[in-house]
Amino acid sequence: MGLFDSLLGRSKPVRPDLDNLFGLPSAAITLEASLGLHPTGTGSVAFRAPEGRAFADVQSDVQQLLDAGGGPAVEAVGDEYGYTWLVVRTDPPDVSSLVTDLHAVNTSLQDSGFGPTLLCSLVSFHDDSGRRVGLVYLYKQGTFYPFVPSTAPGATITGEAPLRRDNLLEIQLRDLLADDLRMEKDTARWFAVWGAPGL
Repeated sequence: MGLFDSLLGRSKPVRPDLDNLFGLPSAAITLEASLGLHPTGTGSVAFRAPEGRAFADVQSDVQQLLDAGGGPAVEAVGDEYGYTWLVVRTDPPDVSSLVTDLHAVNTSLQDSGFGPTLLCSLVSFHDDSGRRVGLVYLYKQGTFYPFVPSTAPGATITGEAPLRRDNLLEIQLRDLLADDLRMEKDTARWFAVWGAPGL
């Protein structure tokens, strides 16, 4: 950081610590033992593809990286908000392998100059009743928060069913996972990820 930036009160952005993702396997054990939530085997990385460079090139780079390690295929899915989700699946569900692949996807995008466009990573869970829970990793903050949609899958903003989330369960999950993950304290940053893969 230069003197001019210091005088103007600008600070250098902190580089995200992607190793925080490796706390997810421990959190998965806590979720299963405490609430009967099982991993779905689906995880994803969301980013906004920048103008100029073709997205197909980025997807190809990520796929080559995962293929080199024998990882699963990456599927690109767009959402209605203009974000692209790179989806990774493990079958049977294996959170440790999933996290390793998500770390590789994030690192590949970051090293390719796409770090500023990265939004979040998400790993989804479900219980026997079909309820879905997402643990969202905020790339720029290096923290997690829970997202629990309480509407039927497939509901959209323009659809008939209103979009709702279970805020009480989200707070309970934050407290439950405080020893496993670095949780985001500012709930204003707990943005909704409607339509995210796995939810």
